[in-house]
Amino acid sequence: MPEGPSIVILREEVAAFAGRTIERAEGSAKIDMSRLAGQVVRGFHSWGKHFLIELEVVSVRIHLLLFGSYRINERKDAVARLSLGFANGELNFYACSVQLIEGPLDATYDWSMDLMSDAWSPRATLKRLRERPRLLACDALLDQTLFAGSGNIIKNEVLYRVRVHPLSLIGELPAAKLRELVREARTYSFEFLQWKRAGVLKAHWLAHGKGTCVRCRTPLVRVKELGRSQRRVFFASAARSAMATQRRSWPTSRARWMRGRVDNGAALSTRLVRCRRGGRRVPVEKLRVFRPTAAVVLGRRWFAGAGCS
Repeated sequence: MPEGPSIVILREEVAAFAGRTIERAEGSAKIDMSRLAGQVVRGFHSWGKHFLIELEVVSVRIHLLLFGSYRINERKDAVARLSLGFANGELNFYACSVQLIEGPLDATYDWSMDLMSDAWSPRATLKRLRERPRLLACDALLDQTLFAGSGNIIKNEVLYRVRVHPLSLIGELPAAKLRELVREARTYSFEFLQWKRAGVLKAHWLAHGKGTCVRCRTPLVRVKELGRSQRRVFFASAARSAMATQRRSWPTSRARWMRGRVDNGAALSTRLVRCRRGGRRVPVEKLRVFRPTAAVVLGRRWFAGAGCS
Protein backbone atom coordinates (compact mmCIF):
# COMPACT_ATOMS: atom_id res chain seq x y z
CA MET A 1 0.00 0.00 0.00
CA PRO A 2 1.53 3.37 -1.00
CA GLU A 3 2.26 5.54 2.03
CA GLY A 4 2.05 9.32 2.31
CA PRO A 5 5.44 10.12 0.73
CA SER A 6 4.57 8.05 -2.35
CA ILE A 7 1.34 10.02 -2.77
CA VAL A 8 3.35 13.25 -2.59
CA ILE A 9 5.47 11.94 -5.47
CA LEU A 10 2.31 11.17 -7.45
CA ARG A 11 1.09 14.71 -6.79
CA GLU A 12 4.36 16.10 -8.11
CA GLU A 13 4.34 13.89 -11.19
CA VAL A 14 0.88 15.06 -12.32
CA ALA A 15 1.39 18.76 -11.51
CA ALA A 16 1.65 19.59 -15.22
CA PHE A 17 -2.07 18.82 -15.65
CA ALA A 18 -3.13 21.53 -13.18
CA GLY A 19 -5.18 24.21 -14.90
CA ARG A 20 -6.13 21.94 -17.79
CA THR A 21 -9.64 20.89 -18.81
CA ILE A 22 -10.76 17.27 -18.56
CA GLU A 23 -11.98 16.31 -22.03
CA ARG A 24 -12.75 12.68 -21.26
CA ALA A 25 -13.66 10.84 -18.05
CA GLU A 26 -14.34 7.11 -18.03
CA GLY A 27 -13.63 3.94 -16.10
CA SER A 28 -15.20 1.22 -13.98
CA ALA A 29 -15.54 3.33 -10.82
CA LYS A 30 -19.15 3.77 -9.77
CA ILE A 31 -19.24 7.55 -9.89
CA ASP A 32 -20.99 9.99 -12.21
CA MET A 33 -18.31 10.49 -14.86
CA SER A 34 -20.37 13.20 -16.55
CA ARG A 35 -19.63 15.49 -13.60
CA LEU A 36 -15.91 15.38 -14.40
CA ALA A 37 -15.87 15.96 -18.17
CA GLY A 38 -15.47 19.63 -19.04
CA GLN A 39 -14.17 20.58 -15.58
CA VAL A 40 -10.91 22.47 -15.07
CA VAL A 41 -8.39 20.98 -12.64
CA ARG A 42 -7.84 23.59 -9.96
CA GLY A 43 -5.10 21.62 -8.28
CA PHE A 44 -3.76 18.31 -7.00
CA HIS A 45 -3.44 17.62 -3.29
CA SER A 46 -2.51 14.79 -0.97
CA TRP A 47 -3.74 13.99 2.51
CA GLY A 48 -2.18 10.93 4.04
CA LYS A 49 -2.77 8.11 1.58
CA HIS A 50 -5.46 10.03 -0.31
CA PHE A 51 -4.72 11.59 -3.68
CA LEU A 52 -7.09 14.49 -4.35
CA ILE A 53 -8.04 16.12 -7.64
CA GLU A 54 -9.74 19.46 -7.00
CA LEU A 55 -12.16 20.52 -9.75
CA GLU A 56 -14.50 23.48 -10.10
CA VAL A 57 -17.66 21.89 -8.70
CA VAL A 58 -16.45 18.66 -7.08
CA SER A 59 -13.24 16.91 -6.03
CA VAL A 60 -12.07 13.36 -6.70
CA ARG A 61 -10.51 11.23 -3.96
CA ILE A 62 -8.35 8.29 -5.03
CA HIS A 63 -7.05 5.71 -2.59
CA LEU A 64 -4.65 3.18 -4.11
CA LEU A 65 -5.47 0.56 -1.45
CA LEU A 66 -3.13 -2.46 -1.37
CA PHE A 67 -2.53 -3.05 -5.06
CA GLY A 68 -3.51 0.20 -6.76
CA SER A 69 -1.34 1.79 -9.44
CA TYR A 70 -1.36 4.63 -11.93
CA ARG A 71 0.01 5.49 -15.34
CA ILE A 72 0.72 8.93 -16.78
CA ASN A 73 0.33 9.25 -20.56
CA GLU A 74 0.25 5.48 -20.94
CA ARG A 75 -2.07 2.58 -20.15
CA LYS A 76 -1.90 -0.86 -18.60
CA ASP A 77 -3.46 -3.89 -20.22
CA ALA A 78 -6.40 -3.66 -17.83
CA VAL A 79 -9.59 -1.67 -17.36
CA ALA A 80 -8.91 1.55 -15.50
CA ARG A 81 -10.98 2.47 -12.48
CA LEU A 82 -10.65 6.08 -13.62
CA SER A 83 -9.20 7.47 -16.83
CA LEU A 84 -8.99 11.22 -17.33
CA GLY A 85 -8.14 12.52 -20.80
CA PHE A 86 -6.70 15.98 -21.51
CA ALA A 87 -5.81 17.76 -24.75
CA ASN A 88 -2.27 16.38 -24.72
CA GLY A 89 -2.17 13.61 -22.14
CA GLU A 90 -4.06 11.34 -19.78
CA LEU A 91 -4.08 9.98 -16.24
CA ASN A 92 -5.09 6.37 -15.57
CA PHE A 93 -5.72 4.78 -12.16
CA TYR A 94 -6.10 1.04 -11.56
CA ALA A 95 -7.30 -1.23 -8.72
CA CYS A 96 -8.11 1.73 -6.50
CA SER A 97 -11.00 3.36 -4.67
CA VAL A 98 -12.53 6.41 -6.40
CA GLN A 99 -15.00 8.72 -4.68
CA LEU A 100 -16.37 12.20 -5.21
CA ILE A 101 -16.13 14.83 -2.49
CA GLU A 102 -18.68 17.61 -2.35
CA GLY A 103 -17.76 21.04 -1.08
CA PRO A 104 -14.35 22.52 -0.28
CA LEU A 105 -11.58 20.13 0.72
CA ASP A 106 -10.82 22.19 3.81
CA ALA A 107 -14.23 21.21 5.16
CA THR A 108 -13.41 17.50 4.75
CA TYR A 109 -9.76 17.30 5.75
CA ASP A 110 -7.83 18.38 8.81
CA TRP A 111 -4.45 19.13 7.27
CA SER A 112 -2.77 19.17 10.69
CA MET A 113 -3.08 15.36 10.72
CA ASP A 114 -1.11 14.90 7.49
CA LEU A 115 2.54 14.05 8.17
CA MET A 116 3.61 15.54 4.84
CA SER A 117 1.63 18.77 5.12
CA ASP A 118 3.07 22.18 5.98
CA ALA A 119 0.10 22.50 8.34
CA TRP A 120 1.01 19.34 10.28
CA SER A 121 0.92 20.01 14.01
CA PRO A 122 3.05 17.95 16.42
CA ARG A 123 1.29 19.62 19.35
CA ALA A 124 -2.15 18.57 18.10
CA THR A 125 -0.84 15.05 17.45
CA LEU A 126 0.52 14.76 20.98
CA LYS A 127 -2.81 15.92 22.37
CA ARG A 128 -4.71 13.29 20.36
CA LEU A 129 -2.28 10.59 21.48
CA ARG A 130 -2.64 11.46 25.16
CA GLU A 131 -6.40 11.19 24.81
CA ARG A 132 -5.94 7.50 23.90
CA PRO A 133 -3.64 6.05 26.59
CA ARG A 134 -4.70 2.42 25.98
CA LEU A 135 -3.63 2.52 22.32
CA LEU A 136 -0.71 0.30 21.36
CA ALA A 137 2.26 2.03 19.76
CA CYS A 138 2.06 -0.23 16.69
CA ASP A 139 -1.59 0.78 16.19
CA ALA A 140 -1.02 4.47 16.89
CA LEU A 141 1.38 4.86 13.97
CA LEU A 142 -1.14 3.26 11.61
CA ASP A 143 -4.06 5.38 12.80
CA GLN A 144 -4.77 7.90 10.04
CA THR A 145 -6.48 10.27 12.47
CA LEU A 146 -3.15 10.56 14.27
CA PHE A 147 -0.50 10.11 11.58
CA ALA A 148 -2.16 10.47 8.19
CA GLY A 149 0.12 8.93 5.60
CA SER A 150 1.96 6.57 7.92
CA GLY A 151 1.93 2.93 6.82
CA ASN A 152 3.67 -0.26 7.83
CA ILE A 153 7.10 0.82 6.63
CA ILE A 154 6.99 4.10 8.53
CA LYS A 155 5.57 2.34 11.60
CA ASN A 156 8.32 -0.28 11.79
CA GLU A 157 11.15 2.14 11.02
CA VAL A 158 9.99 4.79 13.50
CA LEU A 159 9.45 2.33 16.37
CA TYR A 160 12.87 0.79 15.77
CA ARG A 161 14.64 4.14 15.53
CA VAL A 162 13.13 5.52 18.75
CA ARG A 163 13.48 2.14 20.55
CA VAL A 164 9.81 1.74 21.44
CA HIS A 165 8.42 -1.78 21.55
CA PRO A 166 5.34 -2.18 19.29
CA LEU A 167 3.23 -3.42 22.23
CA SER A 168 3.98 -0.44 24.44
CA LEU A 169 0.89 1.47 25.53
CA ILE A 170 0.83 5.13 24.58
CA GLY A 171 -0.22 6.11 28.10
CA GLU A 172 2.82 4.32 29.58
CA LEU A 173 5.42 6.10 27.45
CA PRO A 174 7.33 8.91 29.19
CA ALA A 175 6.54 12.38 27.86
CA ALA A 176 9.99 12.75 26.31
CA LYS A 177 9.70 9.40 24.53
CA LEU A 178 6.23 10.25 23.20
CA ARG A 179 7.52 13.55 21.83
CA GLU A 180 10.43 11.72 20.22
CA LEU A 181 8.05 9.25 18.56
CA VAL A 182 5.95 12.08 17.09
CA ARG A 183 9.03 13.98 15.94
CA GLU A 184 10.60 10.92 14.32
CA ALA A 185 7.38 10.06 12.46
CA ARG A 186 7.60 13.42 10.72
CA THR A 187 11.36 13.27 10.18
CA TYR A 188 11.38 9.75 8.77
CA SER A 189 8.46 10.52 6.45
CA PHE A 190 10.51 13.18 4.70
CA GLU A 191 13.58 10.93 4.61
CA PHE A 192 11.29 8.29 3.06
CA LEU A 193 10.29 10.87 0.42
CA GLN A 194 13.89 11.79 -0.36
CA TRP A 195 15.04 8.16 -0.65
CA LYS A 196 11.97 7.17 -2.67
CA ARG A 197 12.67 9.91 -5.20
CA ALA A 198 16.25 8.65 -5.51
CA GLY A 199 15.14 5.02 -5.78
CA VAL A 200 17.15 3.93 -2.73
CA LEU A 201 14.44 3.59 -0.07
CA LYS A 202 15.02 -0.09 0.70
CA ALA A 203 18.74 0.47 1.11
CA HIS A 204 17.98 2.69 4.11
CA TRP A 205 15.62 0.34 5.94
CA LEU A 206 16.91 -0.55 9.41
CA ALA A 207 14.10 -2.89 10.53
CA HIS A 208 11.31 -3.29 7.98
CA GLY A 209 11.88 -6.49 6.00
CA LYS A 210 15.25 -7.04 7.67
CA GLY A 211 16.55 -10.09 9.50
CA THR A 212 19.29 -8.68 11.71
CA CYS A 213 19.41 -5.77 14.14
CA VAL A 214 21.97 -3.22 12.92
CA ARG A 215 22.68 -2.16 16.50
CA CYS A 216 23.29 -5.43 18.34
CA ARG A 217 23.64 -7.82 15.35
CA THR A 218 21.07 -10.24 16.78
CA PRO A 219 18.18 -11.61 14.68
CA LEU A 220 15.14 -9.38 14.39
CA VAL A 221 11.82 -10.83 15.47
CA ARG A 222 9.15 -10.83 12.80
CA VAL A 223 5.51 -11.18 13.85
CA LYS A 224 3.07 -11.53 10.98
CA GLU A 225 0.03 -10.01 12.69
CA LEU A 226 0.14 -7.79 15.75
CA GLY A 227 -2.17 -5.24 17.31
CA ARG A 228 -5.67 -4.35 16.25
CA SER A 229 -4.27 -3.44 12.84
CA GLN A 230 -3.00 -7.03 12.40
CA ARG A 231 0.06 -5.93 10.41
CA ARG A 232 3.63 -7.22 10.26
CA VAL A 233 6.14 -5.91 12.77
CA PHE A 234 9.91 -6.23 13.02
CA PHE A 235 11.80 -5.60 16.25
CA ALA A 236 15.10 -6.56 17.85
CA SER A 237 15.32 -10.09 19.23
CA ALA A 238 17.22 -8.84 22.28
CA ALA A 239 13.75 -8.37 23.70
CA ARG A 240 12.60 -11.88 22.74
CA SER A 241 13.63 -13.67 25.94
CA ALA A 242 12.03 -10.98 28.09
CA MET A 243 8.89 -11.22 25.98
CA ALA A 244 8.73 -14.99 26.36
CA THR A 245 9.11 -14.66 30.12
CA GLN A 246 6.36 -12.07 30.37
CA ARG A 247 4.05 -14.04 28.08
CA ARG A 248 3.97 -16.99 30.49
CA SER A 249 1.68 -14.97 32.74
CA TRP A 250 -0.69 -13.99 29.96
CA PRO A 251 -4.08 -15.80 30.04
CA THR A 252 -3.73 -17.28 26.56
CA SER A 253 -1.50 -19.66 24.67
CA ARG A 254 1.76 -18.66 22.98
CA ALA A 255 0.39 -19.59 19.57
CA ARG A 256 -2.65 -17.34 19.93
CA TRP A 257 -0.46 -14.50 21.17
CA MET A 258 1.91 -14.82 18.20
CA ARG A 259 -1.04 -14.63 15.82
CA GLY A 260 -2.11 -11.43 17.53
CA ARG A 261 -5.60 -12.77 18.18
CA VAL A 262 -5.68 -11.48 21.74
CA ASP A 263 -3.48 -8.49 21.12
CA ASN A 264 -4.89 -6.19 23.78
CA GLY A 265 -7.10 -8.35 25.97
CA ALA A 266 -10.29 -7.79 23.94
CA ALA A 267 -12.89 -10.56 23.90
CA LEU A 268 -12.97 -12.45 20.60
CA SER A 269 -15.38 -15.37 21.16
CA THR A 270 -17.10 -17.44 23.81
CA ARG A 271 -14.67 -20.37 23.52
CA LEU A 272 -13.02 -21.63 26.69
CA VAL A 273 -9.29 -21.25 26.93
CA ARG A 274 -6.89 -22.56 29.53
CA CYS A 275 -5.46 -19.96 31.85
CA ARG A 276 -1.77 -20.61 32.48
CA ARG A 277 -2.13 -19.67 36.13
CA GLY A 278 -3.70 -22.66 37.86
CA GLY A 279 -4.68 -24.44 34.65
CA ARG A 280 -8.36 -23.58 35.03
CA ARG A 281 -10.46 -22.99 31.92
CA VAL A 282 -12.20 -19.63 31.51
CA PRO A 283 -14.34 -18.05 28.77
CA VAL A 284 -12.37 -15.87 26.38
CA GLU A 285 -14.63 -12.93 27.14
CA LYS A 286 -13.24 -12.98 30.67
CA LEU A 287 -9.94 -11.92 29.16
CA ARG A 288 -11.40 -8.43 28.80
CA VAL A 289 -10.38 -7.74 32.38
CA PHE A 290 -6.73 -8.40 31.56
CA ARG A 291 -4.50 -5.79 29.99
CA PRO A 292 -1.13 -6.32 28.30
CA THR A 293 0.82 -5.33 31.38
CA ALA A 294 3.67 -7.51 30.20
CA ALA A 295 3.89 -5.46 27.03
CA VAL A 296 4.02 -2.27 29.06
CA VAL A 297 6.85 -3.57 31.23
CA LEU A 298 8.66 -4.87 28.18
CA GLY A 299 8.13 -1.57 26.41
CA ARG A 300 9.76 0.25 29.30
CA ARG A 301 12.77 -2.02 29.14
CA TRP A 302 12.92 -1.66 25.39
CA PHE A 303 13.08 2.10 25.14
CA ALA A 304 15.41 2.17 28.14
CA GLY A 305 17.88 0.34 25.88
CA ALA A 306 17.72 -3.17 27.36
CA GLY A 307 19.95 -5.49 25.35
CA CYS A 308 20.06 -3.24 22.29
CA SER A 309 22.02 0.00 22.59
